[in-house]
Amino acid sequence: MITNFFIPELNNHDVQKLWFQQDGATCHTARATMDVLKDTFGDRVISRNLFGPVNWPPRSCDLTPLDYFMWGYVKSLVYADKP
Repeated sequence: MITNFFIPELNNHDVQKLWFQQDGATCHTARATMDVLKDTFGDRVISRNLFGPVNWPPRSCDLTPLDYFMWGYVKSLVYADKP
């Protein structure tokens, strides 16, 4: 599926700007799968169990845009100095 559908579909996008977030399913972390992903995404693979160059964040079942924006925003409000 990766080589027949996913990789050809990526040709419609700028792969150099994309990150790939992988779940921990056994078939998704197989060596052949990881080799294809590393060839396609380089060091922009987020994976569990040290299979990718970027480790999956602890206690995170899934990354969402809120992980990148919301926590920083809330933290800045909580730790802001009182006027």
